[in-house]
Order: sequence, then C-alpha cells, then structure tokens
Amino acid sequence: MRLREERRVASASGSARVGRKLVLVIALVSIACLLAPQVAAAHRNSDDSAYEVTPLVSSNGVPNTVVDPNLLNAWGLDAGPATPWWVADNHADLSTLYNAAGAKLGLEVTVTGGPTGLVFNGGSGFPVGPSNVSARFIFSTEAGTINGWTPTAGTVAEIKVDASGSGAIYKGLAIATTTAGPMLYATDFANARVDAFDGGWAPVTTEGGFVDEKIPAGYAPFGIQTIGSRIFVTYAKQGPTGDELHGKGFGFVDAYDTAGHLLSRVARHGTLNAPWGLAMAPENFGRFGGDLLVGNFGDGRINAYEERPDGHFAFQGVLRDSEERPIAIDGLWALEFGHGAANNGPTDTLFFTAGPNGEQDGLFGSIRAADSDESD
Repeated sequence: MRLREERRVASASGSARVGRKLVLVIALVSIACLLAPQVAAAHRNSDDSAYEVTPLVSSNGVPNTVVDPNLLNAWGLDAGPATPWWVADNHADLSTLYNAAGAKLGLEVTVTGGPTGLVFNGGSGFPVGPSNVSARFIFSTEAGTINGWTPTAGTVAEIKVDASGSGAIYKGLAIATTTAGPMLYATDFANARVDAFDGGWAPVTTEGGFVDEKIPAGYAPFGIQTIGSRIFVTYAKQGPTGDELHGKGFGFVDAYDTAGHLLSRVARHGTLNAPWGLAMAPENFGRFGGDLLVGNFGDGRINAYEERPDGHFAFQGVLRDSEERPIAIDGLWALEFGHGAANNGPTDTLFFTAGPNGEQDGLFGSIRAADSDESD
C-alpha cells in the first residue's frame, strides 16, 4: 500500500515536470514568434539593405554637383570597357561625356532628332563616314532615326536609319551579337513594336517578332537592354499624345532571345510605373545583389526581381535609403553599372540618368549600397 502511494506521488511529480517543460517550450516558441518580425525588420534596416544616391552632374544647379546646362533630359547612358560615360541629352540634341566622378570631358556630339537610347559598339559592323568605319556609339531618337558616331566622324552623329516615314518614335536601343552577326534593336513606341537592324543598318524581320500576346492593347515597347544572351524589354501604357502614361501598375517586363522569341514574362503590373531602365546587379550590390533592377520613369523608384532556378522572376522590393524610404529619382531613365575602369567606376556602383521637372532638366548620378567599400 505504501509502495503504491509512493509510485502515485512519483508519477504526479514526473507529470508536473513534463508539464513545466511543455509550458517552457511553448513560451520559448511564442517568444521566438514575437521576435521574428523584429529580427527581420532589424535585417531590413541594417546597412546591407540601404542605398545611397549621389548626384554628380545637373543642368539646374543641384547642390554639390557639376553644372552642365546641356544635360537636358538626360536619357540613354552607356560606356565602353574603359571609356567615360556617354549620356544622350534628349532636349539638347547632344551627347555629353562624364567620368565616374562627374567631371565633364570636352567632347560634345550632336545627335539630331532627340536622342533616347544609346549603346556602345565594341565590335564590327554599323559603318559610318566615307571610310565606312564601325560606329562606336549609336543612338536612337524620337524622330525615328538611328544615328552612329565614330572618332573620325568629328562631332556629329550620322543618321543611318530613318523610319520617320512610318511614324516611328524610338524610345530605346539595344545591341547584341548573334550567330548572324551584330544586331540593333529599337523600341518603336508609336507603332508598338521592336525594330531590328543588321550590321549594315538594314532592317531585319526577326523570327519571333518580339511578341507577347498576353500584353494588352494600349501598351508598347518602351525600354530595352541586352543582359547576357537575352534582350529585356519594358512596356509602358500609351497616352493620347504619343507619350507614356504614369500610374502604379502601368507596366510589363519581358525577356526574349536575340531572334525575338519570348523566353519569360519577368514582371507585370505591381509596382511598375512606366518602366524604362534595366540592369542586372552584381552579387555585391547589397540586399539586391544578383537581382534584375527595373527603374520606373513614372515615379522614379527602382524595383528588384530575383530570378529563380525555374526561370521565373520574383519581386523582392524597391531600393530604399537608410531611413527605409523608397528611393525616388524624378524622371529616372537609364541604369548602368560601372565597368571597373577609372573613367566609368566600380562594378558595384549603379549610375543613372534622369530628366527631372517634367524632362526640362537633367541629372547624372550614382547609387551604392550603404555598406560598399569606396575603395573597391
């Protein structure tokens, strides 16, 4: 009898210990659940999540910038491996040159027609001038032309393609090397198509046609960028005056091969707002390292998309400053990372152009992850 009583006491004591352990485990799990959002928030607010914008050159005297009155509606942006940055000054019919620190170089090239997109040609093809020398920098224009420049051409880019008769308005330009040779791709916003040209400036009908049947009528190709072996195209909503409409969700992004076949639908609606600029971030670009960056002309924000193993892209957020405020650059156009040369800056520095104040002014600047080592 006494033994059974001792066993009952021992059993009750063991149950109590188990109960206390369960309560402790539940309490710890609850605390962890409560702390998880705070830990995540702390990570989001840490330096590797923040980005710093540095204005370098402006047309209207932005503080601490080099002032260049010809930098009007700074649009297209590109550089060769060791060259300075070339900027398409849409409202000045010029291209002006700056190094990575914002110092202006002496050369100014006339580009008639309102230059928009701009690419560097480091290969063959695209002859200009009486000697048929390959163009080194090529521009698309809102007048529906494509103009090429080479050092022997002096200070004027030569018109090599004129599609103005079809009402073309070229808003962007990309260049790629294909099995058939070098190719140019221009986004004709007025006619809602991508026009392609071979290395002799002749128009080419691509096999795929750069067609996405799921994009509704009223949207047209806007920005375009070659990234690796793919051609990324942004779409904006067409307005009654021939310009793009602004609004949250007004946009699409697709990826094509160089023959115009649709490879993937990268992004649709969401935070897109008349997207134009495109760049693939290096792995050391802070929180969004390795992501596709898409700049909105409509609200100046920069969206980040991660490519998954299955080829789909997932929205990761927008670039923010150290106060967790979305970075918004008025009139944001191009996005390009430096090439690692003194003239064009570190590979983890994102350079941009913009046409603030209703495209009446111009801005050239850079963006770095807040924890970047300036000595890189």
